[in-house]
Amino acid sequence: MLGGLAGIALDTGEVAQSGTTLRLIETRGELLCGVDGGLSGFAQQEEDGQWSGFDADLCRAYAAAILGDADDVRFVPVTTAERFSALADGEIDILVRNTSWTFARDVGQGFDFAGIAYYDGQGFMVPADLGISSARDINGARICVQGSTTTALNLEDFIAANNLSVEVIEYLTAQSGLEGYVGGECDVYTNDLSSLAGLRVSLETPSDHILLPDVISKEPLGPVIRSGDAQFLDISRWVLFALIAAEEFGVNSANVDSVSEASANREIRRLLGVEDDFGERLGIESDFAVTMLRATGNYGEIFDRNLGQGSELGLRRGLNSQWTEGGLLYSPPFR
Repeated sequence: MLGGLAGIALDTGEVAQSGTTLRLIETRGELLCGVDGGLSGFAQQEEDGQWSGFDADLCRAYAAAILGDADDVRFVPVTTAERFSALADGEIDILVRNTSWTFARDVGQGFDFAGIAYYDGQGFMVPADLGISSARDINGARICVQGSTTTALNLEDFIAANNLSVEVIEYLTAQSGLEGYVGGECDVYTNDLSSLAGLRVSLETPSDHILLPDVISKEPLGPVIRSGDAQFLDISRWVLFALIAAEEFGVNSANVDSVSEASANREIRRLLGVEDDFGERLGIESDFAVTMLRATGNYGEIFDRNLGQGSELGLRRGLNSQWTEGGLLYSPPFR
């Protein structure tokens, strides 16, 4: 177990006073960011030791905003089973790991969701030669699923709602479920569509497997922190909103410095710390968004680089498009 709370007692009931987390991060000089141990497009460690992916870049954005340097982050791989205990015990400062925002996780558990970084939904992957075109055609099939997850609960609801007769085989991890699927232990593999896309590209011949069009759940994925620290909750929320707002306003890694100097748009000027000093209210540098955008780019740049049409996963923006483009991505005003 990693240390990191320097004598501050934490539990899942009464966890931290406001300002505690920021002081710990600043004293340590490093952000501890909990991520998936290896999911293509989201968080995986390359052969040279560097981390890549959408979630990894979000961690870098947080480090840049809070500490002034995107490299001041330690990636801490956590499994699905241990992710919340790792956060509660102080092994990580923030959890950025395909974690769905639900009532039960948000209320009375000692955790707060900072926002929605990725709108997802649960789907199904099947061998292309199986001839299945819809999840409602899986009657009689064997389905691999990761146990003790919302994914397993959603599957139960889907089976009951559609009166399906299937065999459900549970696995401890997403990777072991994939191995069971590849090994012929089941006919169908179910998970969040983003996870399925990441796992599919790791297969020997990805084109031999298809993702069915059905989406059976809402899976709003977002960063999670310990409850009780109002300041760090504000930081976690508004750093994410800054990435989203920057894309909406057309501020990116290439033009952030020139826009900061020349823009007459008052909301952009507030976002970039030119006026009103919103960073000071958060307890971080006034130009935190400028530092962050230089390092990682805005939300769209992070998405396109790791998940978009030009990436290995080739995902469409869909619901993760800006609200001006018919999506759900939306930042409250910097006002």
